[in-house]
Amino acid sequence: MNDFLHSFFDVHEMAQVFPSLLTEGLTNTLLIAALAIVLGLAVGGLLAVLLIARPWWARLPARVYVDVFRGLPAVVTVSLIGLGLPVAGLHLFGTSPVGYAVLAVGLINAAYIAEILRSGIQSVPVGQMEAGRSLGMSYLSTLALVIAPQALRNVLPALANQFIVSVKESALVYLLGLSVGQRELYFIAQQQQATSYNSSALVLAGLFYVAITIPLTYLVNWLHRRLGDGRRLPAQVASTADVLEGTAA
Repeated sequence: MNDFLHSFFDVHEMAQVFPSLLTEGLTNTLLIAALAIVLGLAVGGLLAVLLIARPWWARLPARVYVDVFRGLPAVVTVSLIGLGLPVAGLHLFGTSPVGYAVLAVGLINAAYIAEILRSGIQSVPVGQMEAGRSLGMSYLSTLALVIAPQALRNVLPALANQFIVSVKESALVYLLGLSVGQRELYFIAQQQQATSYNSSALVLAGLFYVAITIPLTYLVNWLHRRLGDGRRLPAQVASTADVLEGTAA
């Protein structure tokens, strides 16, 4: 029992690595996850629009992208992008592995976000689009001002869950050999464990991940309840939606 407690809950080991986890690991983990989500939203939004396009030649490349990146293990994608691109001579971010880490995790997220947004857009009644077009709004204007806000409300929990996944996937960037100052939570803990042969640092890193993901989950649930009745939509969007509902009726 003492050996178990020493291996996983050594207070001295935890105290030794805690400052690095807090000041360096937590900051870089959140930074990589946040930037990856921003990239994922940008690429995923474009893919979602292509996935619902009528021409098959517009849907095909988006479908291939989504299927490939959802089918590949995340560790393979991170390795191919973070390690493969520099070796192939594509030094997109110089010698800094952080840019490659964000790119890899962001492109993974884009595939899942594309499907989330696609399902959200298609969950909005078709009459909303038809009514918007009948009022003289263009396809893109109706999509951006009427459909997208309603779709976003519908998929908010799924998007937040994807951010949680992004936080956890950021642990895979240790494969890229981050330097001091760039290390995320897992990399710091893994280095400490490799030095001391004690897993307490990994346990502490796990507690950091839990401290990020659990409050975020409850926050998303709270937001979903507040937005569920539609009364929290921006005034312009809400009024437009009301007009369209009346027109569709």
